[in-house]
Formats: sequence, C-alpha cells, structure tokens
Amino acid sequence: MHDWGKVMQDWVIGLFENYREAALLLSVLLNVAISIVGIVPSVFLTAANIIVFGPVGGTLVSIAGEAAGAVVSFLLYRKGFKRWADKKLPDKRWIKKLLNARGKDAFFLILALRILPFVPSGLVTFAAAIGTVGVAVFTIASTIGKIPALIIEAYSVYQVTEWSFQGKIILAVFSMGIILLCLKNRRMGFYKKKEGPK
Repeated sequence: MHDWGKVMQDWVIGLFENYREAALLLSVLLNVAISIVGIVPSVFLTAANIIVFGPVGGTLVSIAGEAAGAVVSFLLYRKGFKRWADKKLPDKRWIKKLLNARGKDAFFLILALRILPFVPSGLVTFAAAIGTVGVAVFTIASTIGKIPALIIEAYSVYQVTEWSFQGKIILAVFSMGIILLCLKNRRMGFYKKKEGPK
C-alpha cells in the first residue's frame, strides 16, 4: 500500500479507536462516501476494518459497507443522473445489455459483472441505476457478487499486514503487476508518439 493509502489507513484506525462505540457505523458511512465518489479505492478501509475488527469481523463489516455504498449510490444515480447519463456512458456491449436488463437476466448480469475484477464497480452501479433494473434485484445481486472479491481482498490485506510468507508473495505479485502495467503504458505511449500527426 503506497503512502497515501497508509496515511488514510492510519487516520481511519485512529478514528475508529477514538469513537469505538460508533466505529461500525463510521466504517459503513465511509464506504458509502467512497462508493458515491466512485474513484477512490477502498483497500485502505478494508485494511483498517481488519485491524480494528479482526479478520472475520473486518471482512463482514467491509461487505456490509460495500453493500450499503452500492445501494445508496444506485439510488442517488437513479434520481440525479438518469436524464442525461445515456450520452455519457462508454459504448460497451455489457452496458447496453445492462441498461435494458430486467428480472433474472439483470440479476445474473450484475452478479457476473461484480465478480469480474476488471469491470469498474462504479460504472456497473451507474449503468444499472439509469437502466430498468429494480432496486431489490440490484441490491441482492450486487451484494452477492461483491462477496468473493472482498474475501480475497480482505485475506490479501490481512496477510500483508501480518507480513506472513503468503503476504510477502501477495505483495511481490502485486508489485510485479504494477511494474508490468507501467511498462505496458510506457510502450503504448512511445508508439503513439512515433506515429505523429496524420
């Protein structure tokens, strides 16, 4: 976790320890705020939850917070952005399918999109909110779909914070992934520069 994440994690832990009786509620509210913003990673909050509430309790609190955040974001997006959002969404096949999905089809589509790690969570919520998906279907599918990813994230965070052998492997793999991603982006930028104006 980089410096910004560590600073945020320490701040949240301090907040929870100062307000022990309200720590659970504060965690959920922070998760809701992160979900609404849509661009802030929640890994620092997951780490803080695990350190304060323990591995099992922290994972459950994170799941509850993610579920609440997704539902609140869904309702806000549906109320405030439905009129003009169609023109702002990327032209992706799964978005078009989600916009018109209902009932069982919507449930399994949201479930699948939540499980896939490379699909932006905020974009799924946004597309579902301006589409025809019902609140109940979205809530259940979104919550179930987030559980596997959150369990993996919580386990990874716990192993890293404990600095176990598994934690070292996870951190090494994560670091290699970041390096490869940076190298790929640099190569793509290099080729773009070589092309020149048409």
